[in-house]
Amino acid sequence: MLETSARLLALLSLLQLRRDWTSSELADRLEVSTRTVRSDIGKLRSLGYPVDARPGVAGGYRLAAGTAMPPLLLDDDEAVAVAVGLGAVATRRLGVEETSLTALAKLEQVLPSRLRRRVEAVREATSAVPGAEPPLDLSVLGAVAAAIRGHERLRFGYTKHGGAERACHTEPQRLVTWGALWYLLAWDLDRDDWRIFRVDRMVAHAPTGARFPPRAIPEDDAVGYVVGRVSKAAWKYRARVLVHAPAARVAAKIHIPVRIEEVDEATCRVELGSDDPDRLALWMAQLDVDIEVIDGDELAAAFDRLATRFRRAAGARPSVTHRARSHSPDGATA
Repeated sequence: MLETSARLLALLSLLQLRRDWTSSELADRLEVSTRTVRSDIGKLRSLGYPVDARPGVAGGYRLAAGTAMPPLLLDDDEAVAVAVGLGAVATRRLGVEETSLTALAKLEQVLPSRLRRRVEAVREATSAVPGAEPPLDLSVLGAVAAAIRGHERLRFGYTKHGGAERACHTEPQRLVTWGALWYLLAWDLDRDDWRIFRVDRMVAHAPTGARFPPRAIPEDDAVGYVVGRVSKAAWKYRARVLVHAPAARVAAKIHIPVRIEEVDEATCRVELGSDDPDRLALWMAQLDVDIEVIDGDELAAAFDRLATRFRRAAGARPSVTHRARSHSPDGATA
């Protein structure tokens, strides 16, 4: 027979497995009497687990929804599935990336080595369709999230834009996801200044165990700070445009790093940049909204070149609208 503590865990696991259990079913599974089941249910309630009881011969027990989330007990397959699922969500733009990472960090801290190997096997055996997104090591992402949550100094190897490598010793403050990229905002202990690191260029080292007090984030806005610094460093050409569409609509269409400022309900200003103004103009045209260039001669010239190319592609053929107006429904010329 299981000891009381082990039996309580087994009982909790059964209650989380399915919605309703009769007292006799639980007694059979735990190899105890129904009286012991009632006693154990009382202990779970005293620990804060909301267990509802149904009276009568066919009565039983059900784990109800309470005011707080109780600890969950997962079997091996469930734990692997949750870890893989959280890792997948963390790399998508669903609005819950950071929460998924912190949950993943908690889970991976307590995963037995045999289950951690299974999770890694699933990741290594999975391929994605090649695209613009850089490869992302979820173990690095999880290590960074865990260090931020625990206020623990982080050491890692880093490959800079030109290919040079350096060892970094930091106090990690915040992760920021921007498009397909993840950035770490951290206090660089070697440079004695704020630095921004791309997570896909990091190689995490062993945990340091050294704690630090959190620092005040510049401008009290991690996202704004990262956007500003990364934009200035990454873009060769910069521009500001007035977009005749609501900011929310524009944000839903844009999947590259840009800064959007609402002007009113129908317009917004967008600050953006690129190494290739022609490619940027073509991409902006695909938004299918009216645009005015406020600042950015290179982008304005690129739009002019694009318009010329489109007119040349159309040739001298009359437009579909013009042809429709030139003929009446019966085929006679209007």
